[in-house]
Amino acid sequence: MKALKKRKLDLDKKFQKVLKTPASFDFFVAIHDFIKHIELNSFLSSGLSDRLKANRELDIANKYDYLRKIYQGLEDINIKSNIDLGHTRYMVIRELSQIQNKEVSESNSFWRKRELFRKLAGVVYERLNVYLSESIKTNKNQKIRK
Repeated sequence: MKALKKRKLDLDKKFQKVLKTPASFDFFVAIHDFIKHIELNSFLSSGLSDRLKANRELDIANKYDYLRKIYQGLEDINIKSNIDLGHTRYMVIRELSQIQNKEVSESNSFWRKRELFRKLAGVVYERLNVYLSESIKTNKNQKIRK
């Protein structure tokens, strides 16, 4: 029970940072940290599963995938490698690098969609919040029956 509440509190902190960070490279870093927190926690990741009807209805997989591109792009920015990452990942790296270098314009799709990304993070957060709340409630009911 305490573990679930801690997960919820930690997720809240990461999401609040996404909400409060103004439009800048730091905003994309906040999204990276939010997604990294989810990726490193298998319980949270399972809350975004397409097997859950609510997630399919809200199209959570696609929304999460947009945010995941930011996460992967920031991971890729600092890696110097000869491995072919593919066109899509290179484009993400390029656009995030421009934002990092304060070369922002509406022709940069990531910069242009920054408020959409904030909204998508909110949808993902709300879905995980419901998932955690249901898990806490289920956990309480199981303890009462014992």
